[in-house]
Amino acid sequence: MGADERGYGIVKPQDYEFGEAGRGVRLDNGQEFGPITVRYETYGTLNDARSNAILVVHAFSGDAHVTGIHHPSDKHEGWWSGMVGPGKAFDTDKYFIICSNVLGGCQGSTGPGSIDPETRKPYGLTFPVITIHDMVEVQRKLLEQLGISSLLCVTGGSMGGMQALDWAVSYPDFVRSAIVLASTARLSAQGIAFNAVGRNAIMSDPAWNEGNYYDGSPPGRGLATARMIGHITYLSDESMRVKFGRRLRKREAYGYDFADLFEIESYLNYQGDKFVERFDANSYIYLSKAMDYFDLGDRYGGLKEALARTKAKFLLVSFTSDWLFPTYQSKEIVYGLMKSDKDVSFTEISCPYGHDSFLLETERQGEIVSSFLDTVNGK
Repeated sequence: MGADERGYGIVKPQDYEFGEAGRGVRLDNGQEFGPITVRYETYGTLNDARSNAILVVHAFSGDAHVTGIHHPSDKHEGWWSGMVGPGKAFDTDKYFIICSNVLGGCQGSTGPGSIDPETRKPYGLTFPVITIHDMVEVQRKLLEQLGISSLLCVTGGSMGGMQALDWAVSYPDFVRSAIVLASTARLSAQGIAFNAVGRNAIMSDPAWNEGNYYDGSPPGRGLATARMIGHITYLSDESMRVKFGRRLRKREAYGYDFADLFEIESYLNYQGDKFVERFDANSYIYLSKAMDYFDLGDRYGGLKEALARTKAKFLLVSFTSDWLFPTYQSKEIVYGLMKSDKDVSFTEISCPYGHDSFLLETERQGEIVSSFLDTVNGK
């Protein structure tokens, strides 16, 4: 088995808990919030100089499980196993990789489904509204606990790219480089619109019950519909045409009834149902709202002013078929960095997979990332 084909092996999730009631982190809304649990995983070894740490920040529906497996019986590795592991772009033989589930998530970190220590019940909608910057603040607390005061790189795609940008702007002395994939400096009106429809689908489900569904059945139909809507935005016209076309599921000809089911419909139903099994509806609401609020230049008087604060070396990657975060949004960041005379590289990869390309197009993307990291290391 070649080095680039090796899996990472078994990894154990860990939890870091900090703060107490009313104390932990100060959120953008002005509220002091705690206690907080952070679910995280690490891969590779931190060197003696503590200079080889890379923070991977996940996208909307991701989690801390980037690569490897949790149990020998697991059939699938983590969500970015094509990019993280021995001999891969984020080489765990060279780098110490950290990834945590975000604040507001539902995969081990504190979120709306967590127990409020004061009421002994799930937070539900009493959980505070959070931002991308709040997620970064919690990640910073984790890194302090791990004894890391400098990152070789922070990287992520989509919502992860938003976090990477916030890291580089908020803590310029902490971040040596940033790799931003299929992302944006602020969510467009189209992006906000899709998020709004998803939230509406959840909130319209009678089982949602104003967010108080934890003692009963979750709003599964609403969450599944929200996921179906979101998943469409992650694909592209070309990828759907090639993979599904107009083929019917289980029929060769139209029955002219509502049992007719195109393969794309069946696929979306499957994705929606599978999502309900692993994701909390309230987390969907909170995380999508955090993306809506994201505007990198807002607190600094503009995007150029925000990017002028950075000291990191940047790599931005976009994909030709990504219509959710199209290339012009990456170029906006690139131009802002160039105007401030920052060190920035940019590439657009021709790829048919839509917004999901940063998860799927690992070969060409991996070569670009690996070469960039070598330059950060001075090689």
